[in-house]
Amino acid sequence: MDRKQRMIGEIEEEVRSTVGYTGRARLRTGVLEAMTAVPREEFVPPNLREQAYENVPLPIGQGQTISQPFIVALMTDLLEPEPGHRILEVGTGCGYQAAVLAELVQEVYSVEAIPGLGEAARERLKRLGYGNVSVRVADGNRGWPEAAPFDGIVVTAGAREVPVALVEQLAPGGRLVLPLEGPDAGQDIQVVTKDSEGARTSQPILPVAFVPLIHPGVPG
Repeated sequence: MDRKQRMIGEIEEEVRSTVGYTGRARLRTGVLEAMTAVPREEFVPPNLREQAYENVPLPIGQGQTISQPFIVALMTDLLEPEPGHRILEVGTGCGYQAAVLAELVQEVYSVEAIPGLGEAARERLKRLGYGNVSVRVADGNRGWPEAAPFDGIVVTAGAREVPVALVEQLAPGGRLVLPLEGPDAGQDIQVVTKDSEGARTSQPILPVAFVPLIHPGVPG
């Protein structure tokens, strides 16, 4: 069994073990195919390439991490992506989540607050041929208003509250997936949906631990 197959097996095992939280005994076939297609070793520092397909988060510099493959797969699945969708990602990091989404949807718009990470991710994604991903260095809490509305939005850092701008930029029927801090300071992945009248509902999915969502100019 090669490293990618082992990673997929570990993701599937963790999906089964967390079904009591998520209600999902399996992930979409397309999501697992996307996880297999993306060369994760290209998104981690050179000294960590041997660990690229382990089912763990890894440091990528500047206090940030590339998320555990299971979490990337789960959050992607929770978006319920379709080929014609346009997705906003807040927190580009190294670009890995954007690459996974790019395998599944029409367009990905990704915002990163840390210039060094955002610029490197843009170059990396271009080099790897992900022409349907656009990367901007900016405050992700403000979204990408001129490209809205989005069929789905994923936030890859822990937020203290749901950013209002992101809800406004979510298309009716769309899904916003983000780690949200609760009253006890713990985090849960939440799925926020917005109906045709603009009313939103939120559903907690799974306890997690993400680095905090950064506001530019404010220490993270």
